[in-house]
Amino acid sequence: MQVRATAIPDVVVVEPNVFGDERGFFMESWNAQAFAQAGIDAVFVQDNHSRSRCGVLRGLHYQIREPQGKLVRVAAGEVYDVAVDLRRSSPTFGRAVGERLSAENKRMMWIPPGFAHGFLVLSEIADFLYKATAYYAPEHERAIRWDDPRLAIDWPLTGAAPTVSAKDAAAPFLAQAETYP
Repeated sequence: MQVRATAIPDVVVVEPNVFGDERGFFMESWNAQAFAQAGIDAVFVQDNHSRSRCGVLRGLHYQIREPQGKLVRVAAGEVYDVAVDLRRSSPTFGRAVGERLSAENKRMMWIPPGFAHGFLVLSEIADFLYKATAYYAPEHERAIRWDDPRLAIDWPLTGAAPTVSAKDAAAPFLAQAETYP
């Protein structure tokens, strides 16, 4: 597999080795030894799967206590995936990186603890899968506004406003949000 750096060094894009022929394809989506050798030495405790329709934007979510690292990928469709650094001690605090992930390109993104995460569905539907390093803890769940001008995320919107949950629409901007040390 190949691991490609992003503009935020701790967030990386993983391009797995894919073996395909007329029957289909095979790839390892997780191999603890191979990922550790590539610098992603994580222990995952939970797998999640969501399905969303075109124009749905989920995020930007994080847990202020028991932060989750996430290895994310798309099994069907395409999304624009985003990570935002919420570590005040980091030189990239408040910066965002985004990547198109799809069933076709089979890319994955590693988002370590200390980041907010979100994605916009670009295809008719998208099945989004992610492994998490900590259990979901709703009492610690937080969100940041997806359209915070300070973040300047270049969401690939097609003109219409995205569909967001009421919780995400009411999320604070980064300046008012709880962040990590």
